[in-house]
Amino acid sequence: MNQGGHNWRIWLLSTICLGLIVSLADAIVVGSWKISEVAYAQGGGDRETVLIERAPLRFIKDPYPSLSAVAVNPDNNMLVVTDENLFQILEFDSRSDTPASALFTEPRRVISGPDTFAEMMCGVYIDPVTSEIYVVNNDTQDWLPVFSPDARGNATPTRVLATPHGTFGIAMHEERQEMFLMVQHQNAVYVYRKGAEGEEEPLRVLRGNDTQLEDPHGIAIDASNNLVFVSNYGNGRETVAPPPGSPAGTRPREWGKFESPSITVYPLEASENTEPLWIIEGPQTLMNWPSHLALHEERQELFLANDADDSVLVFRMSDKGDVAPIRVIKGPNTGIKHPPGITVDPTNDELYVANMGNASVTVYPVTANGDVSPSRTIRSGPADRLSLNIGNPGAVGYDTLRDQILVPN
Repeated sequence: MNQGGHNWRIWLLSTICLGLIVSLADAIVVGSWKISEVAYAQGGGDRETVLIERAPLRFIKDPYPSLSAVAVNPDNNMLVVTDENLFQILEFDSRSDTPASALFTEPRRVISGPDTFAEMMCGVYIDPVTSEIYVVNNDTQDWLPVFSPDARGNATPTRVLATPHGTFGIAMHEERQEMFLMVQHQNAVYVYRKGAEGEEEPLRVLRGNDTQLEDPHGIAIDASNNLVFVSNYGNGRETVAPPPGSPAGTRPREWGKFESPSITVYPLEASENTEPLWIIEGPQTLMNWPSHLALHEERQELFLANDADDSVLVFRMSDKGDVAPIRVIKGPNTGIKHPPGITVDPTNDELYVANMGNASVTVYPVTANGDVSPSRTIRSGPADRLSLNIGNPGAVGYDTLRDQILVPN
């Protein structure tokens, strides 16, 4: 309430008449105010701010998880998914298959709470030796917490790394003990020691106009061929240095750009403004919001969660240019709905897909193609129920003509 007296009174009266609609986390909160609950000092124009603690009239919020990322450790049947809606890390038995009659499958454990440093989680990794869980926050927390195999509830992480804002994807090179983080807002790849913590600096950063990183999301490491694969939504910005002779302190010029979605490929040790070795891009690729990536090194195949198309695309790892996928998993029988998360179990030749649109993880053979039913489904919500898909609601509006609440995410 920092407005001038006259404008403040107008705002207050409008609020009283229309009620108040605000967005909070991944919920829409609808409430109302009473004039008796706001103290305003008469004369002199001084105002007194009053803290009002009232329950809202109602919530518009999904009571079930919104699954954003998935990881599997086949050695101990450990399946971990992150939940952006209720701020949870859920572990299941990877062999689970939710019966059609069940509301959902109970997780083996849940990690959640204010001490976890985990909220809007977009990436997850399981250490194949220690079974520690690495979790990537994207929007509301700039931390990467690591949890022990015994962590439960409101657990304090074993260690925490400060990460750039907008970190999305995570990949590891176990032999080199390096951790690759995909930073969406900076169009960059940050590489840290695997055990990095606190305010530790990265080993190297891949960033710049020539990288053609454009709103990058997913990242995967081909350790056999020393390659890094990155998925890009396609929007970004160009930065141009001031021309010679510019006054001291002249800032670089920047402007936005919109390109086609792509997969860019780099040498493992790429840093600074390194160009990609090659690019997969074009209408034949069918990419639409390409999110997390997964590799099957033995098969030399690249699996992509194609979020906005409700599909999984499979490419050869050597594919270049405007090339069609060798397989596409898509259709009503697949159970795939807004899939940001994907991982491959090469031991059992299985593919796991995290579906944000229906609170499920669907599992397929790595050879699956077309409108195929999953081998099994692990649900965190009722069958055939679509998620609300309220995610990061930055504003909210009300359509008086249609009596509808409009939620841009």
